Formats: sequence, C-alpha cells, structure tokens
Amino acid sequence: MSTAAALPVLNLIAEGEGGNHDSLNPYLTGGAGLFILLLLLFITTRFNRDR
Repeated sequence: MSTAAALPVLNLIAEGEGGNHDSLNPYLTGGAGLFILLLLLFITTRFNRDR
C-alpha cells in the first residue's frame, strides 16, 4: 500500500477516535517535557570531563 493510498484510511481512523484525550493537559505535558530536557542538559554538562 502506498503512502497516498494509506492517508485517507488513517484519516478515517483518526476521526473515529475522537481526537485529544480529556486527561491530557497540554501545559502539564509541555512542562514535564521541558523539565526532562533541562534535567538531561544539566546531567550532560555536569558529567562532561572534556573541559
């Protein structure tokens, strides 16, 4: 199945699911992602022994 043939099928499936889940708060999800990325940046810079 090609990509062009799969797109209408996937769109139909996505519409049937109802969209976003009610329990997902975008601000909480984004804040948690930002916190995790900043934590990984902090860990990476603390363990960098090249300096």
